Amino acid sequence: MGSFSIWHWLVVLLIVVLVFGTKKLKNIGSDLGGAVKGFKDGMKDGTATDTPAETTATPQVANQTTADKATIDVEAKTKS
Repeated sequence: MGSFSIWHWLVVLLIVVLVFGTKKLKNIGSDLGGAVKGFKDGMKDGTATDTPAETTATPQVANQTTADKATIDVEAKTKS
C-alpha cells in the first residue's frame, strides 16, 4: 500500500464523494463522532457509578413487592 501516491488516494476520495455524496458523508461523520463521544461518556460514567448501582437495586425490590400484592396468582387450587 505504500506504493500508492497522493494522486491515487485523491482519485479514491473523489469516487467515494461521488458515490455517497457530501451530505451523507457529513451525516456519517457526525453519527460516528456522536457514538465515540457517547462511548467515552459511558466509560467515564461506568467507573464513577459502580457503588451507586448497588443502592439503586434496593428500591427496585421494594417496588417489586408492591407489584406482587397487586398481581393475581394463577395457580389452580382444587376444592376439597
